[in-house]
Amino acid sequence: MNGKANPSIRCSVFQCQNHCQDQEYCALNSIKVGTHESNPTVVQCTDCESFVAKNNS
Repeated sequence: MNGKANPSIRCSVFQCQNHCQDQEYCALNSIKVGTHESNPTVVQCTDCESFVAKNNS
Protein backbone atom coordinates (compact mmCIF):
# COMPACT_ATOMS: atom_id res chain seq x y z
CA MET A 1 0.00 0.00 0.00
CA ASN A 2 1.23 3.45 -0.86
CA GLY A 3 0.25 5.73 2.05
CA LYS A 4 -2.96 5.85 4.05
CA ALA A 5 -6.27 5.17 2.34
CA ASN A 6 -8.29 8.31 1.64
CA PRO A 7 -11.95 7.35 2.27
CA SER A 8 -13.06 10.27 0.08
CA ILE A 9 -11.44 8.82 -3.07
CA ARG A 10 -12.64 5.37 -4.11
CA CYS A 11 -10.48 3.59 -6.67
CA SER A 12 -10.52 0.17 -8.31
CA VAL A 13 -7.37 0.59 -10.44
CA PHE A 14 -4.95 -1.85 -8.81
CA GLN A 15 -2.28 -1.02 -11.42
CA CYS A 16 -1.86 2.51 -10.00
CA GLN A 17 1.01 3.22 -7.64
CA ASN A 18 -1.35 5.32 -5.47
CA HIS A 19 -3.90 2.52 -4.96
CA CYS A 20 -4.26 1.07 -1.46
CA GLN A 21 -3.95 -2.61 -2.27
CA ASP A 22 -5.93 -3.93 0.69
CA GLN A 23 -8.78 -1.47 0.15
CA GLU A 24 -10.47 0.11 -2.87
CA TYR A 25 -9.21 3.62 -2.12
CA CYS A 26 -6.57 6.05 -3.31
CA ALA A 27 -3.74 7.12 -1.00
CA LEU A 28 -3.54 10.67 -2.40
CA ASN A 29 -5.06 13.68 -0.62
CA SER A 30 -6.62 14.78 -3.91
CA ILE A 31 -6.69 13.70 -7.55
CA LYS A 32 -7.02 15.51 -10.86
CA VAL A 33 -9.73 14.35 -13.27
CA GLY A 34 -9.41 15.32 -16.90
CA THR A 35 -10.57 14.26 -20.35
CA HIS A 36 -9.02 13.10 -23.60
CA GLU A 37 -12.02 14.30 -25.63
CA SER A 38 -12.90 17.76 -26.94
CA ASN A 39 -16.56 17.29 -25.93
CA PRO A 40 -16.86 14.64 -23.19
CA THR A 41 -20.37 13.19 -22.93
CA VAL A 42 -19.94 9.81 -21.18
CA VAL A 43 -17.89 8.49 -18.26
CA GLN A 44 -15.46 6.73 -20.65
CA CYS A 45 -14.29 10.18 -21.80
CA THR A 46 -12.84 11.02 -18.38
CA ASP A 47 -9.40 10.12 -17.01
CA CYS A 48 -7.68 10.16 -13.64
CA GLU A 49 -4.72 12.38 -14.44
CA SER A 50 -3.16 11.45 -11.07
CA PHE A 51 -2.60 7.87 -12.28
CA VAL A 52 0.97 6.60 -11.92
CA ALA A 53 1.71 3.12 -13.28
CA LYS A 54 3.31 0.72 -10.83
CA ASN A 55 6.90 -0.23 -11.42
CA ASN A 56 6.69 -4.02 -11.41
CA SER A 57 10.44 -4.65 -11.62
